[in-house]
Amino acid sequence: MNTDGDEDSGARSALAHFKSVLTAAETLEAWAIQRRLFALKHRRLVVAATSGRFLALRRGFFGGFNLTDIRWQDLKEVKIDVGIVGACLTLTAFASPDLASASAQTRVYSYDGLRKDQAEAVYRIAQGHDQAWREKRRVRDLEEMRARSGGIQ
Repeated sequence: MNTDGDEDSGARSALAHFKSVLTAAETLEAWAIQRRLFALKHRRLVVAATSGRFLALRRGFFGGFNLTDIRWQDLKEVKIDVGIVGACLTLTAFASPDLASASAQTRVYSYDGLRKDQAEAVYRIAQGHDQAWREKRRVRDLEEMRARSGGIQ
């Protein structure tokens, strides 16, 4: 997990929100917070990679938060663009919650202005899960094609 010396009360509050929504066996592996420069009209965005999913948290002006939750098995692709000031993390996820490989519809989530080192840590974890689930979907698709053609496993 990322623990930088420049962590402020807003980051600590956001991490507390993340920890409040984790399931019993889930762990927070890495997180990234938006730079203040990119959050002039809203509160800073925080994204996190856990052992089971990707989370994005937008805190409201007057309390509360809005959580975006993407399970690793629904992730199709993850990209990172690192600039001079910040990084942009873009995730493409299957729109259908079940049987993701059968769904052609996708949704794109983009998170701009993240701290570069933190965003890279989240990206590495997301990329690892993306590759693992891509292989699992490929094997499942092959098994389903074999079953449809009448083949024996």
